[in-house]
Amino acid sequence: MLIGCDMAQLDDFTLSLLTNDEVIEVNQDPLGKQGMVVAQEGDVVVYAKPLEDGSMAVGLFNRGLSSAEGTVTWKNLGLRGMQKVRDLWRQQDVADSAESFTTAIAPHGVRLIKVYPGNSRLQAVSGR
Repeated sequence: MLIGCDMAQLDDFTLSLLTNDEVIEVNQDPLGKQGMVVAQEGDVVVYAKPLEDGSMAVGLFNRGLSSAEGTVTWKNLGLRGMQKVRDLWRQQDVADSAESFTTAIAPHGVRLIKVYPGNSRLQAVSGR
């Protein structure tokens, strides 16, 4: 991780972002898969990557100049059945769904979530 600021001058909010253990776990996941585009609609692009524990990390990016809604479907992720959605920035579960997750995304913003328990086709293909 590269940080272009004076570490001694970080405020509590910035420090909490940089030391978020759940986000770091996604980055350092032992499975080592990279995120891939699984959906795009307008200015919203959805990336996903399988994690070693069988769950999926999903980033919903708004590349636009105004707020937008982003949706990821379990079909896009190769998932089926009831899934929990965890907001990794806030470190809390935010939804349960059998089909999809929709969220508001600020301009040039991102929502980073974990969808679990998983059972994606992507894990089956990788042998995990």
